[in-house]
Amino acid sequence: MTARLLAAALLLSACLPACAQHANLRDHGIAIGVLPTGQWNAITDVPGVTVGQKTLVRGDDVRTGVTAILPHPGNIFRDKVPAAVYVGNGFGKLAGSTQVRELGNIETPIVLTNTLSVPAAADALIDYTFSFADNGDVRSVNPVVGETNDGYVNDIRGRHVSRQDVLDAIASARGGAVEQGNVGAGTGTMAFGFKGGIGTSSRKLPASLGGYTVGALAQTNFGGVLSIDGVPVGKALGKYYMSDELNDSPDGSCMIVIATDAPLDARNLERLAKRAMLGLGRTGGIASNGSGDYVIAFSSNESVRVAYESDSDLQQTSVLRNDAMSPLFIAAIESTEEAILNSLFQADTMTGRDGHVATALPVDRVLSILEQHGREVSRPAPDATAPAQ
Repeated sequence: MTARLLAAALLLSACLPACAQHANLRDHGIAIGVLPTGQWNAITDVPGVTVGQKTLVRGDDVRTGVTAILPHPGNIFRDKVPAAVYVGNGFGKLAGSTQVRELGNIETPIVLTNTLSVPAAADALIDYTFSFADNGDVRSVNPVVGETNDGYVNDIRGRHVSRQDVLDAIASARGGAVEQGNVGAGTGTMAFGFKGGIGTSSRKLPASLGGYTVGALAQTNFGGVLSIDGVPVGKALGKYYMSDELNDSPDGSCMIVIATDAPLDARNLERLAKRAMLGLGRTGGIASNGSGDYVIAFSSNESVRVAYESDSDLQQTSVLRNDAMSPLFIAAIESTEEAILNSLFQADTMTGRDGHVATALPVDRVLSILEQHGREVSRPAPDATAPAQ
């Protein structure tokens, strides 16, 4: 093989993780929890919610990107959605969080990216808001931007994410299947010592409990002791925090976005967001000292949206009572757990900055471990992408 062909092969190898689509955990026969998924087993199962991503894989050391979550397709500034933020561990930079907690709503798309690209993403969200003709008089915008640090394989100091990259991610937002693994904001992330990324999942409540949908999307870049469906997989693999080698730091971050079409106010959305941390805990995450673990939860239900301007000082809405929240809590826990695990199952090995290698989860070994613990598993073709049933 010539030097030129070898270089091309190496570049293709580096780019493949951003393009490959593997099987979700559920496609391997492991169904987390007791509730059924939505059609796509994704946050986009929540009516009105769309996701767009921009993946940056260039040269030897650019391994980063942007993931944008839009609560509805309209002018979000004029038609805000109720929202809440819960901080599992505050070692992070969640821009816009204080206003969300104060006013209980979100007025821009939610953007996830790398730590040092938060300013560029916030600037882009201002541009996006100003792009609507109806916002010609706007003088203040609260952009919501979350991050994790992808500096192990990405030249994070280069700040390669541009405003246009963020706007491209927003413009590409669509419903339906969501690409996972080494894409968007998860392009260069790590989880449990393996290659992490973007993962998503959803749960659908039965009609007798309202028929509501809860969806989760996670940007995984954290550690602990990996557990899958209650099986101590990380321990069996000998790769976990506090192992003999002490190689795998639990630090990093995990950004979790929870969406639902249930009519919830900010108070109960915060309660819902708290339960997502239980889902993270079920995967073996420990919210370590150096991990920024944040949850943003919002409702896409049109009846609870908050108008920017109104002729009345009163806002009248109907929201779910506290007594109706428990099924949604279960849905948030299960969808978060599965979203995190899907980010691992979908990711592929990536080589980046200074030759650092983020090794993919050894799926075949993991399935064998699950079988040894009494789980029935399947091994579908790697390109299985059919909607979940």
